[in-house]
Amino acid sequence: MKLICFLLGSLLLTGSFADAQNQPGKQKRAEDQVERYWFILIKTGPKNDFDSVARAKLFAGHMANINKLYDEGILKVAGPFGKNDLALRGIFIVDCSTKEEAEKITLSDPAIAAGLFSVDIVPWYSAPIGSFKHGKPKKED
Repeated sequence: MKLICFLLGSLLLTGSFADAQNQPGKQKRAEDQVERYWFILIKTGPKNDFDSVARAKLFAGHMANINKLYDEGILKVAGPFGKNDLALRGIFIVDCSTKEEAEKITLSDPAIAAGLFSVDIVPWYSAPIGSFKHGKPKKED
C-alpha cells in the first residue's frame, strides 16, 4: 500500500511541476484544474496454466490493446512494475467517465479477459496536462 501511495503522489507532483514550468507567470490553483481519471492496478491473475504459445498470443494482444487505447485517447499511462513479491504487474491510467466504463476497458485486454492478469480500479485525480490532456494524442509528422 505504501508503494501505491508513493507512486500516486509522485505522478501527481510530477504533473504539477511540469505544468508550472510550462506556464511562467500564470498561477493556477491545483484544485481548480484537477479532474478524475481511473487508476488500474494490474496484478497476477487467477489463471496461470497457459502454454508458451498461448501466453505469447495473450501478451501480443495485451500490447496491441495498449496501443489501440492510447491512439483512441483513452489510455494516458501504461507500464509494468519491476520484479516484486506483491504480484503487482503494472498500471493503466484511463480517461473515462465511470468505473463501469473502466472495467469494460480493462476487459478489452485479452490478457485480463483470459485471467492471466486481474485488476483493481480506483478513482485517481490529476490536472489535465501533458499526457493527461483530454482527447487523442497529436500525431507527429
